[in-house]
Amino acid sequence: MVVGGIISFFCRELNSLRYFYSMLDYLVVGAGLAGISFCETLQKNNKSFVVISDNSQVSSVVAGGLCNPVILKRFTLAWKAKEQLERAVPFYKDLEQRLNKELLHKLPVLRRFNSIEEQNLWFEAADKPNLKPFLSTKLNFDINDQIEAPHGYGEVLDTWKLDTATLVATYVAWLQEGDSMRFQTFNFDELKVLATHVEYQDLAAKQLVFATGFGLKKNPYFNYLPLNGTKGELLTIKAPLLKESKVIKSSVFIIPKGDHLYRVGATYNRDDKSNLPTEAAKADLLQKLDRFLKCPYEVVDHVAGVRPTVKDRKPLVGKHPRHPHLYCLNGFGSRGVMLAPTAAQQLFDLIEQHIPLDKEIDISRFPPTD
Repeated sequence: MVVGGIISFFCRELNSLRYFYSMLDYLVVGAGLAGISFCETLQKNNKSFVVISDNSQVSSVVAGGLCNPVILKRFTLAWKAKEQLERAVPFYKDLEQRLNKELLHKLPVLRRFNSIEEQNLWFEAADKPNLKPFLSTKLNFDINDQIEAPHGYGEVLDTWKLDTATLVATYVAWLQEGDSMRFQTFNFDELKVLATHVEYQDLAAKQLVFATGFGLKKNPYFNYLPLNGTKGELLTIKAPLLKESKVIKSSVFIIPKGDHLYRVGATYNRDDKSNLPTEAAKADLLQKLDRFLKCPYEVVDHVAGVRPTVKDRKPLVGKHPRHPHLYCLNGFGSRGVMLAPTAAQQLFDLIEQHIPLDKEIDISRFPPTD
């Protein structure tokens, strides 16, 4: 009995040592813009990590990829747009160099005016100190004879386009090469949340970050958060006569992709939570497009995804109120390209240096009801 007890003791101690020496700094669930931004922040800070993803959330891949500081529906500046832009552009440029892949490029955005009143609202907004660096006061006409625009355009300054599909595919491939990627659906029944760390299957990690987009709704630890989810559908059209190199934003946006291809979108549906394209959304997009596009075109693709949106239009970032090793990085809505690098850095600073998050994005603003 004594010998058996000693052997059992040493087995437990060896098992503990195995976890101690092989313990990861982080386990990250999700490989969209949020997960990639956080992993890249970990990479830059020499932290070890493994990513788990089943590619069930596709909003990052089907997104238009615009990095635009201005909300063009209301002519207002996005939350902390200047700070986000200053971090996002060098962040993605660094990624380009490291992955040896072209991902980000300058792409002017033109807002098509529907009326004289919209022109006036534009110039009023351009006079505001926070918007002045981003809104040109030059009224543009005769941009493209294939687009009906009798009231002209206003140009947004300092806008960029990120190839999100290429980023996700290239980054996931890089993770695979480093044996840091596991393609599987995260099984919460296999997760052990302990006092000092977490364990999942054969992995042990000091911290666990969920960056799963709308998939957060199925997360038993964070599903109390008010993540609504808004479905967006986009078309790709082929229009050889259009010959447009800038983004045109009207009732829908037109984003040039090259080879006479253009991305057209997007819809906003708060009821349908599937990733399946619908004929109703397609008809809606085409109806709006036909109001101002004069040249013939062909629809060559139609995609959909559910954006992780929040009722106050701010991200969901922070530590679980009861489990200090569980974290959330989510809720970027349609502005993930700009938001992700800033939110990822803030979460990293919170975990590693105990620097408080901006109150506007901290999930503590939504305490659990039970």
